[in-house]
Amino acid sequence: MCSPLIEKLGASPANIQWTVVRGDTATLKVDFLEDDEVTAYDTGGWTFSASAYDPAGDFVDELVVESYDDGTVFIIATQDITANWGISKYKPIVAELRFDLTATIPGDGVSGGGGDLETVWTPVVGTICVLGDVSGTL
Repeated sequence: MCSPLIEKLGASPANIQWTVVRGDTATLKVDFLEDDEVTAYDTGGWTFSASAYDPAGDFVDELVVESYDDGTVFIIATQDITANWGISKYKPIVAELRFDLTATIPGDGVSGGGGDLETVWTPVVGTICVLGDVSGTL
């Protein structure tokens, strides 16, 4: 029986589960590496943004992003943001939020093939699993 060949094009984003305790500051480190998985990718000139979305409350929180030219990016959920995640819930996992990291890459200045256009890419998506704290803010 013949079956058509399916080609998959594009880069699938990394899908991550990030566990955060409500009311804590949490940091996720992302490293961009060359194909050899050792050499840091030069992300100089790239801009990054990250956000968390709670489908239950229909709100979006902008997360702090620190990026460095050596391919390292930190996504930071500060305690003032996480303190409100899953508030008033009394169970071990108080919320599940979706999050992503978006990179905006400047064009290379070469005409043709889209090289001169800015590229917006989402290399990381995932779920933030929010655990309830036991310090009285349940």
